Order: sequence, then structure tokens, then C-alpha cells
Amino acid sequence: MPDEKTNSKPKRLPSVNTLMMAMSSSLIAFGGHSLAVEMAQKTLAVAREEWQAEGTLPTLDELARRSNALLTREIIRPPLQPAINATGIILHTGLGRAVIAPEATPVALHGGHCVLEVDLETGERGSRQEHVAPLLCAITGAEAALAVNNDAGAVLLALAAIGRGRDVIVSRGELVEIGGGFRIPEILAESGATMVEVGTTNKTRLRDYERAITPNTAALLKVHPSNFRVVGFTETTGIRELSELAGKHGLPLLDDLGTGALLDLGFGEPTVQERLAQGSDLVMFSGDKLLGGPQAGIAVGRRDLIDKMAVHPLARALRCDKLTLSCLQRTLVLYRRGGAQKSIPTLIELATPPDELKASAERLADMLSDIDSLHAEVVESDCRVGSGALPDYPIPSFAVSIDVAGMGPNALAKALRLNETPIFAHIANDTVLLEVRTMYRFGDPAHYTTILRALKRIVGEMKEGKK
Repeated sequence: MPDEKTNSKPKRLPSVNTLMMAMSSSLIAFGGHSLAVEMAQKTLAVAREEWQAEGTLPTLDELARRSNALLTREIIRPPLQPAINATGIILHTGLGRAVIAPEATPVALHGGHCVLEVDLETGERGSRQEHVAPLLCAITGAEAALAVNNDAGAVLLALAAIGRGRDVIVSRGELVEIGGGFRIPEILAESGATMVEVGTTNKTRLRDYERAITPNTAALLKVHPSNFRVVGFTETTGIRELSELAGKHGLPLLDDLGTGALLDLGFGEPTVQERLAQGSDLVMFSGDKLLGGPQAGIAVGRRDLIDKMAVHPLARALRCDKLTLSCLQRTLVLYRRGGAQKSIPTLIELATPPDELKASAERLADMLSDIDSLHAEVVESDCRVGSGALPDYPIPSFAVSIDVAGMGPNALAKALRLNETPIFAHIANDTVLLEVRTMYRFGDPAHYTTILRALKRIVGEMKEGKK
């Protein structure tokens, strides 16, 4: 006699249409009806296998969650999707670094054409750099400016345009590795310049640079060690000293500042303006770090050096697209108008006082306190800037510590990440922390409601699974 469980249909499984009615309408609209049907069918097929193997069926809510997750992986996660950053890292590389100010939304996203490379007065082709170069010069006081796709690109372009086939002198203590495994020696090699190391890991003096200068020297290179610190028995050569030495020998001083602060943020991080004033001939920095804009590499300084970079063949390969330029331009306008500290999320997150964060954390903890089996508590914490900026500067903050009975911290953190809107938390001392400083618009009710719903679902599913 045939096995009844194997051959009979599970009567409690919903139809595809019923399941889709329980799924996220916004996800279905984004991915399209046919793809949503396919994901619902896959979910039901797995549920049938579970029923045949275990004799149990998931609830409609659980089936809808699984279908939403499948649909999300198919159409949302491979591109970009919104997420909640509760990690305590302000410039989280994995989560897109700087949050773009609402006022800086690229005009090119608004639909239609945009004026990218056209001179309005003559109607002839113009330069796309005109959208950002005048603003950069006005803010920093530089003679000229150029924007490319990222800081590593700006450094590569500068070295190729100025140092190719010749020597570039750099301190051994500044041969840094940046994110993704890219190293200054490798960038120098790819540029066609020859790297000349001077000094030691912990000490490089002015005379080390001077002894290395030859007729084949093209430039001196200063690299700001933004993602590490050497402490103890150390000595470095300052920008003013290097500038005087470079000028004495008719050489340019190239300065890879990296972090790109345009304002004094109170952390002791040098600003672009300070480096230019101290004598750097060319300063290169990121657009999506302390500047708080989109990913970009920016070079400001002497006009002759910028001109060499602008006409180099690599400039076209590394150029910014219209979306980046539009976003960067609008971010720089906020600086030019004097409203950056009140408008740019990165600067707001850095500057918000702990007492405001504590009040926000208390609101979130109060919202979560009604969930059975979940304990939420406000705790003191330290945040970090991230993305290689200010590695030894903890920023006092507050977080909400959450604990779900019967669920380990790693499992809870993973469940939060797999939410329809991913929530990235921070694990410290075997405890899951929701850091409020890094949740842009920390008191945003929509963020807190998303977290509340996610934790209610996670606790509910855990209880359902134990039955």
C-alpha cells in the first residue's frame, strides 16, 4: 500500500496566490510579478519537502518571510539595498561609507538630460570638471582642482603624470596598505615611477630625504597614515620642512592625505586647507570619508600639476560619471554656504553629544521592552570613525544591548542581518549592541519601527520553531 504521507497533498499549504498576498508588496512591485511567483513556488516546494520529511508545515507568515528573502536575494541584494547601520562604525566601508546628505541627491537621478560637458554660453563642449573644480578651489584656496573616481586613482594619476620614469621619494614608515589590499609601493609601480624608500619604519628625518635626491628625482611623496599609528620611539618630517626642501631642489611635494577633512572636526586630523597652507603642492584625498560625500578622489593644488594630470591618458579612465559629479557638487555647495555641519550626515554623527544619544537609546530600549523573551538595556559604548580614519580615536556613545532568551549573540546578529531591511549590529563581550550614533537620523521612528518589527518576528519564529 502506498505511503499515505508521501502521496497525499499537504492540505494546510497555501496556494501561490494566497502566499503572494502575504508577501511584501513593495518587493513584488520592484522585482515583478513573474519573479515573485517563481520565488513563491520555490518556497512552497521546499515546504512540501519539509512536510514529507518531518510532518510539519510552516505558518503563512513564515512562508511569506522565506519568499521575501528569496526574492530579495534575487533582485535586491546583488545591486544595492537600504540597510540600518547599528555597528558603531560611522564610515562603514561595507555599508557604503558616508551617508549622502538629502540635499546632495544627484540631479541626474531626477530624470531627463543634464548639463555635463557643455558650455552654456557658447554651446560648445566644455569640461565636466567645471562642476566641482571652482567649488574645491573656493573652499580650499587651491589654484586648481580635479576629481576622479577615488583617492587611490588620484594618487595613481598624479604619480603617472608627474613621476613616470623617474624617482619618487617616500618614507619607509608611510608605505601603507589601504582597504582591499592596495599598497603604496604597488601604486607607485603601476604609475611607472620608481619608489625610493628613505628612513626606517619608526623614524624618518629631513636629511634622509635630502640624501636621496638626485637629478632623476621627480617628487617627494608624503602619505598620511590615517589607518594606523606608530607610537613610542618615533620621528617624522613635517610638511613645512619637506616643502622647503622640495622648493630648494625645484621638486613638487605630493601629499596623499586620504581622509579629506575640510573642517576642523576636533580630532586633531589635518584639514586639506592646512596642508596646502603648510606647503604641499598637491593634496589628494577621498570624497566619501570625512568630507561626507560620494566615492571620489580629489586632487587640489598647483595649477601646473593639475594640468599635467588632466591631460594624462589615465584621466579619462579614472574620471567621475555624472551621478558622482552631481552628488559631489551638491555636497561641496553645503560647505561653501557654511551649512555642512548641520546638513552632512557624517559630520552630524561625529558631532552629536552623548546626552542626545542616550535619550535616543532610551526611546529605542523602551520600544523593545514589550517583546517577550527579549531584554533591552541602554549601555555606554565607544564608536569609531572607520574607513581608515582616526583608528585610535574612540567616540563616546550609547547603545542598546539586546538579548533574546535561548538565542546566542551570533545567531541574533545573523537574524537581524537577514531581515527584509538588513540590520547590522555590533557584538561586544558576547552581547549584541545596537549603536544609535551610527543610525543616521538616530531618532528616526521608521528605523526604530523596523528594528521593533524585526525583533518581534525573530522572537516569534524562534518560539514557533521550539513548538
